[in-house]
Amino acid sequence: MATRPLGIGFIGSGFNARFHMQAFRAVRDCEIRGVWSPNRRNAESAAGYARQLDVGPCRPYRSIAEMVVDPAIDAIWLCGPNQARVENVEELTDPIMRGHAELAGIACEKPLARNIAEAKSIFGMVRRAGLKHGYLENQLFAPQVEAGRALLWARGAATTGRPYLARAAEEHSGPHMPWFWRGNLQGGGVLNDMMCHSALVIRHLLTRPGDSLSTVQPVRITAHIASLKWSRPAYARRLKATMGKEVDYAKQPSEDFASLHVEFETSDGLTVLGEATTSWSFVGAGLRLSAELLGPEYSMSWNTLDAGLKLFFSREVKGKTGEDLVEKQNAETGLMPVVANEAAAYGYEAENRHFVRVFQGKEEPLLTWDDGLDVVRVLMAAYQSAEQGKTLNFPPKGLDSFIPAVARGTWRP
Repeated sequence: MATRPLGIGFIGSGFNARFHMQAFRAVRDCEIRGVWSPNRRNAESAAGYARQLDVGPCRPYRSIAEMVVDPAIDAIWLCGPNQARVENVEELTDPIMRGHAELAGIACEKPLARNIAEAKSIFGMVRRAGLKHGYLENQLFAPQVEAGRALLWARGAATTGRPYLARAAEEHSGPHMPWFWRGNLQGGGVLNDMMCHSALVIRHLLTRPGDSLSTVQPVRITAHIASLKWSRPAYARRLKATMGKEVDYAKQPSEDFASLHVEFETSDGLTVLGEATTSWSFVGAGLRLSAELLGPEYSMSWNTLDAGLKLFFSREVKGKTGEDLVEKQNAETGLMPVVANEAAAYGYEAENRHFVRVFQGKEEPLLTWDDGLDVVRVLMAAYQSAEQGKTLNFPPKGLDSFIPAVARGTWRP
């Protein structure tokens, strides 16, 4: 019997939503049928983009509620900005609670929320609405990460013991949109924006395939944050000119670099370590994702800029700037790596394929909002460690009510 296509609606119409739309070209048994954005023109543009990709008869909706009550929509991909998360989930769950709509599930882009209080709030709404939930963390689904992890555990760990050190990093030159740069809106700086990836990747790599993440528990956390580039006067002026007058790093900076060290305790009583760094101050070809996993007699490494394709353009080649070679592209001349299919390489195709199957009842979710909430807890503990300048036992006191100084607008590098 043929599977009924899962009708998907998007909350959000920006860069991230469009990246997901690209990935759906490789996903079966689903259609993107709707998109909502507070900006009607952006919603219309994103809907047109989905139709252009031939991933479904997508149309813009006037409200989230209108999209949710439409019987054509079976599941929601929540890809709006962090500061709208609570409001979006409230509007999404309200018609369900009133008995006016049904959904198979909701998938939420990282991070789950800006802080623990907001994460618990939206999680409570989704639980009360009885919705299946999935946490969208694309890097766990990156083909090289999954293949490397599976092989090392099956061959190396099986014969010489579990891995003991994982490293992960995500680095680029800075976000696309102004709200990311504003700590009071986004919830922090690069730590909140991108460490959510790396903090989960290191724990994932250290977890035996098939086991729960709970078998590798964080017990001690050390973190540092800094504004290395964008609060320097010349770059603060450049950022303000590019992103608008409300992005003023001379007066209200966010961190553009963060490091994290996590000591984990495994279910079999061993201590293993995770290290992660994230940066908005990286200068290179473009976005660089990397990871390593080390054990007694084995290791793996992954770097997205070690692409199989490279192009060279001399200084005589002139043209417009763009991101046709790699996300967050920094140059158009010289020797450039090309990530030929970023949606596949970064894990978006595999994660969307997985969650479509989850909401169709074919698979159990590999990541839920429970995992997203755990990530927020680690991020808030990292901010606490950075602010206090010391290693903290996990979870530290006052974690549930903690708001980072960067988010409050009181942090000074």
